[in-house]
Amino acid sequence: MHFLKYFSFTLLAVIITSCGTRKSATASSYKTIEEKYAHLLGTKTDNISNKKLYSFIDEWYGSPYQYGGKTKKGVDCSGFASLLLKEVFGKEISGSSSSFYKQSKNITKSELKEGDLVFFKIDSKEISHVGVYLQNNKFVHATTKAGVMIDDLDEDYYKKYFVEAGRFL
Repeated sequence: MHFLKYFSFTLLAVIITSCGTRKSATASSYKTIEEKYAHLLGTKTDNISNKKLYSFIDEWYGSPYQYGGKTKKGVDCSGFASLLLKEVFGKEISGSSSSFYKQSKNITKSELKEGDLVFFKIDSKEISHVGVYLQNNKFVHATTKAGVMIDDLDEDYYKKYFVEAGRFL
């Protein structure tokens, strides 16, 4: 019994230590924000030219989800999209993901560029989720499970619920 207690404690200590080491190694492995997001988006560093956009995402990355929230302590998908569009692109929009859809100009997936919106119907008859397109089929959004993060439009889940893309002029 004593051995089992010791083993459990040792295993826990190793896990905690390795998690801390991994975080610092990850944080220090990128010299620039361009390098970090080029890696996350699967593109070349030269393609990360909007430093304001990626700095904004970096500040918010991992912020938890909160319905109706608009702060780093809690934000929902439309709150995050509106803050990003205002701060980075100078475009003021407000409302729900469904109202964003109604206010935007519909575009095809092939026309997507940084700052465009991607809309989803997740278990709903109306638009229920919005993200901001980045590049290389990736978009940033606030998710209920993991908060602000980057995902790929080709992931099965997002392919299933993707409706359309939109642009604010």
